[in-house]
Amino acid sequence: MTTGKLRIGVLFGGRSGEHEVSLRSARSVMAALDPDRYEVVPIGITKAGRWLAGDAMAALSDEAGAARPATLLPEPSAGKAATSALLALDRDTRSGADATPNLSVVAELDVVFPVLHGPYGEDGTVQGLLELAGLPYVGAGVVGSAVGMDKAIFKQVMEANGLPVLPWRLFTGSQWRHHPEAVLDAVEDALSYPVFTKPANLGSSVGISKCRDRAQLRAGLAAAARFDRRLIVEQGIDRARELEVAVLGNDEPRASVVGEVRPRREFYDYVAKYLLAPGSEEESELLIPAPLEPALAEAIRALAVRAYRAIDCAGLGRVDLLLDDHSGDIYLNELNTIPGFTSISMYAKLWAASGLSYSALLDELIDLALQRHAEKADLETAIDPTAETSAALSDHSAIRDDRASPTAPQPAEGATE
Repeated sequence: MTTGKLRIGVLFGGRSGEHEVSLRSARSVMAALDPDRYEVVPIGITKAGRWLAGDAMAALSDEAGAARPATLLPEPSAGKAATSALLALDRDTRSGADATPNLSVVAELDVVFPVLHGPYGEDGTVQGLLELAGLPYVGAGVVGSAVGMDKAIFKQVMEANGLPVLPWRLFTGSQWRHHPEAVLDAVEDALSYPVFTKPANLGSSVGISKCRDRAQLRAGLAAAARFDRRLIVEQGIDRARELEVAVLGNDEPRASVVGEVRPRREFYDYVAKYLLAPGSEEESELLIPAPLEPALAEAIRALAVRAYRAIDCAGLGRVDLLLDDHSGDIYLNELNTIPGFTSISMYAKLWAASGLSYSALLDELIDLALQRHAEKADLETAIDPTAETSAALSDHSAIRDDRASPTAPQPAEGATE
C-alpha cells in the first residue's frame, strides 16, 4: 500500500575518520525531514564497511537496536518507477554459515540522502554505486565528489581555472617513509613557516597540524600519513581570517551570506569543531554574516560560486576561504561537498541567515536531486547504428547537392550557342 510519501534513504556512518560526525549530521537530518512528505529509511554503514537496515543509528551508536545486514544492488529496478530496493541479507542457518544469503526487500527508495563525511562516502565511491543503481541522490556526482574530496586535485583544478590558492606541495606516503629528510628540505625550500600539513583525502580537520618549525613539520607529516597515502603541505598565513560560504543548486547555484570562524585555539581543528563544550573558553566564535565591506563580501560569494562550478558540484557545497588580513588577498582553501549537516552546523546556519530554514533547505536538496536525475535520464545512453548511418548519408547527400548546383554561367554578350 503506497502512502504517497517520498521514501528517503538517509545514509550515514561509513569507513572514515569522520564516522561520528556523520552520525550527528544524520540524526539532525532525519529529525527535520517533514513526516507528512517523507518516509525516512535509515541506512547505516559500520566502520568496517558493512551496511545495516532497521535501527541502524542505535546499532552504530553502541545502543540496543534491531539492525539487519543490508545491501544495495548496483542495478536499477525494472519499470517506470525510478526506485531501487534496499535489501536485507538473511542467511539460512540450516544450510551452514557459508550458505548463500537470502535477499529480501526492506524498502523501495525514491531518493538517497548521503550524510557521509570523508573517504568511502564523500569521495565519489558511494555516488558511483547510486549511479549504477539508477537512484536519485542528494549532492554532487562522482566527479564533483572526488575532486572536492582530494585537496591536491581540487587545488590543481582551481589553478587551471585561474582561481587563487595558497602555495602548496604534494608528497606521497612512500616519499615520507623512505626519504623524510628530503621531504622536509623540499618543504623548507619552497614554503616558509608557518605551514599546514594535511591528509589529501579527509575532512573535519582530521589529521591537520599547524607547524612553525622543522620538528613540528616532522610531527605534522607523520600525523597526516596515518590517514592517507597523499600528503599536502600548504603555506600558512599568520593573519588569516577563515571565511565560509554555503552554495546551493545544480546548474544555477546561489551563494549564502559569508560567515567567519574565529578560532580561539591555534586553528579551527577537529576539537574546536566537535569536542568542545558550549561556553568553553576555547570555543570558536562564529560570525554570521562576517563583518566585511559589501563589495568584498560580494566578491567572496562570486568566487565561491566559481569554485563550485569549476568542479561540477551539484546540490550543495560549503566553500572555505582564507582572507589575508594584511594584504587583503583571498584564497580558496577547500570545497566540502557534504559539509557538517546538523541544524547548528555552519552550512545550515549560513542558509538560515540568508532566509532559508533547515527544513526548507532539506526540501530543496531533495528537489534538486530529483531534477538532476530526471535531466540525466533524458540523455541518450546508446547509439542506433542504422539511424546514425542514415543521418550521416543524408548530411553527405545535402553537401554533395550544394556543391553540384552552382549558378549556371551566362553566355557572354553577343555570343551565340
